Amino acid sequence: MKDLWRLALPWWDLALRAALVYLLLLVGFRLVGKREVGQFTLFDLVVVLLVSNAVQPAITGPDVSLAGGLVIVVTLLAVNALVAQLRLRSPLVRRLMEGHPTVIARDGHWLPEALRHEGLNEEDCLMAMREHGVTDVKEVALAILETDGTISILTADHALRRGRRKVRGRRQLGRP
Repeated sequence: MKDLWRLALPWWDLALRAALVYLLLLVGFRLVGKREVGQFTLFDLVVVLLVSNAVQPAITGPDVSLAGGLVIVVTLLAVNALVAQLRLRSPLVRRLMEGHPTVIARDGHWLPEALRHEGLNEEDCLMAMREHGVTDVKEVALAILETDGTISILTADHALRRGRRKVRGRRQLGRP
């Protein structure tokens, strides 16, 4: 019963490990692109599961105590709250974390370079257009991949249509 509370590492070591891994994953997933958890593909889910399994030893080290687990949980919650507050209060942090919207179609034509940069194909975009009630890209004055993964569409008749569904865009690793 004593081992349940005995830390194998100093509490600050566990906290530092947890905070560093959290920040690393935050940056890594930010670089991967504009996607929400609800839009993960099967491949994304496998990566998330494998990453979580791979980083667990980096966070806990040799510690298997309940106290160590509590230190890690409290640290992760605190760092998450801090990041959320920084994002709300700082336009720079918000811009770094969320990126910027990307125009993917203009004046009835797809912008192939923008689609390629965001890891989108026309089929994903056509599906999003249909969800907005738009049947042909020629009806689109402007289509924007928003920072939250949604596609906003402004039709030639200037009606803004914004869906609730997120797309599965993915930026290449290393690109902001």
